[in-house]
Amino acid sequence: MNVLVCVKRVPQTGGRIVLTADGQAIDTKFLGFTISPHEECGVEEAVRIVEAHGGSSAVLTLGPAAAEDQLRDAMALSIERAVLLETDGSEWDPVSTATAIADAVRAQEAADGGFDLIVFGNESADSGGYQVGIRVAVALGRPVVTGLKGLEVGDERITARREAPGGGWETYELPLPAVVGVKEGINLPRYPSVPGRLRAKKKEVERIPVGAASGGPAAAAGAALGPLMVVLRLPEEQASEAEIIGRGAEAAPAVVDLLEKIGVLDA
Repeated sequence: MNVLVCVKRVPQTGGRIVLTADGQAIDTKFLGFTISPHEECGVEEAVRIVEAHGGSSAVLTLGPAAAEDQLRDAMALSIERAVLLETDGSEWDPVSTATAIADAVRAQEAADGGFDLIVFGNESADSGGYQVGIRVAVALGRPVVTGLKGLEVGDERITARREAPGGGWETYELPLPAVVGVKEGINLPRYPSVPGRLRAKKKEVERIPVGAASGGPAAAAGAALGPLMVVLRLPEEQASEAEIIGRGAEAAPAVVDLLEKIGVLDA
């Protein structure tokens, strides 16, 4: 079973987002970088599949040279090899990203054999477009299902499960090769060990430069179809207030009144 997992370098989730002065990008000076939580589960799922069924695993990302760090993090978790589609660091739209990834997959498969399964996170933590995995599957002519929280691999098919609206589960059977998008909760990702990190530092990362000729960012294309970004704006912060209803034992009656008001206690 040969598995490819695709990840994206994103700012640390939970960090305070600051925009550049012109509103065209996120100011990353004070942010660390990682991959999205869904993609962490995608890496773990790829490792588990190969551990259970044999085969090989690879990780791929499209991004700047610094995205090598995220690839090495994945290799520290036992992913065997890594491919960096190296850009100048500008943001790519989903169409261009999917085109570049699909082209790279075709080239990788022509050189090293086909991937039975390509794993994406359900969506990235920064842009949350939900598109790239589906677009890659369509470009490669492979079946795809996203939003997965369960995945079983057979000889020629996979069984995929995702939560249905209103409760319950939806179950899909897909022939291999296939593309899937997994969600946080499908597994519990492991932590990299010190020996794993040391081994990852010694592994080679395959670098493939990509630019406008391979799809390019929509902003640079100018005449590209579809929406173009004008400016980024941060949502207004919601201020929180704390009300002191009393101090010490004297506050007990007020606490009881409040619990009755919100319906925790019967009046």
